Amino acid sequence: MNHISETDLILNADGSIYHLNLHSGDIADTVITVGDPDRVGEVSKYFDNIEFKKGKREFITHTGAIGKKRITVLSTGIGTDNIDIVFNELDALVNIDFNTRAVNSTLRSLDIIRIGTSGAVQADIEVDSLLLSSAAIGMDPLMHYYQQTLTNDEQELLNAFKSALSKSNLLPYIASAGKQLLALLGKDQQQGITITAPGFYSPQGRQVRAIAAVPALMEVIQQFSFNGQRITNLEMETAGIYGLAAALGHQAVSCNVILANRATKALSKQPGKIMDHYIQHLLEKISAV
Repeated sequence: MNHISETDLILNADGSIYHLNLHSGDIADTVITVGDPDRVGEVSKYFDNIEFKKGKREFITHTGAIGKKRITVLSTGIGTDNIDIVFNELDALVNIDFNTRAVNSTLRSLDIIRIGTSGAVQADIEVDSLLLSSAAIGMDPLMHYYQQTLTNDEQELLNAFKSALSKSNLLPYIASAGKQLLALLGKDQQQGITITAPGFYSPQGRQVRAIAAVPALMEVIQQFSFNGQRITNLEMETAGIYGLAAALGHQAVSCNVILANRATKALSKQPGKIMDHYIQHLLEKISAV
C-alpha cells in the first residue's frame, strides 16, 4: 500500500490522528494501556516528569519518564472495539508518514503493557494477586476482521476450546502475548489463559434478568483443560490487544490485577490500594528494562 486515503486514515485539522488526538512524536516506545481514563493519572503520578497531557473522548494520554525511560500511558476505554481504534492509531503514529500518507520504510515496534482489572475463574487464584496473560481467547469478533497466522500449538488449543463450546454458536479466536515482553515482565509471576468477553454480564457468564443463551458458559470456561493448560481469568480487552499487536508487529503483554474470584465468590475489599500497589510494582519492572 503506497498511499493511504484520507478516509482510511483520518487526521484532525492540526495534523493529529483522529481519535487519540496525538502527533507522532507524542508516543514513547513503551506504552502502558489502562481501561479507565482516571487511571492514567494514577500511573503518571509516579513519573519523574511529565512532558504533556492530552485527551479526547475516553482517550487520555500522558507521556513522561522514569529516570531515562520514556513512557506513555494511555486509556483505551472498555472493550475490543476501542482496542481496534487505539492500536491502529498507535501504529499509524509510529509507522506512517502523515505528510505522504505512506508506510515508513523502517517500521517501529512498540512495547505495550496493559494494566487492568480481571476476575479469576479458578478457586486457587487469590483475589488481590497479579496474573499475566500468556495467551487470550477472544469471544468478541474483532480478529475475524484481520488476517492471523497461528502456531500449531495455538491452533490446537483453539480447536479444543471450540469443541468444548460445540453446543453454542460462539466463534472464538486466539492470540498470544509477545514472547520477549512476557519473558521480561512475567518472571516469577503467575500466568494463564485469559478469556476476553464482549460484555460484562451474560458474555462473562453472569445472570441478572436477561436470559443467557449459553447458560453453561462459565462451567465450560472453568472446566476447560488442554495439555495441562487451563483458563484462569476473564476480562474485556486482552485478546484484541494480542491479536492486533501481532498483526502490526508490536510486543504486548496484559497484566491482570485480580479483584474478584468467580469460583469462590470473593471480592477485593481494597481495590484502589491493590491497584496502586501493582502499578508501582510494574513501573519498577518496566523502567528497569
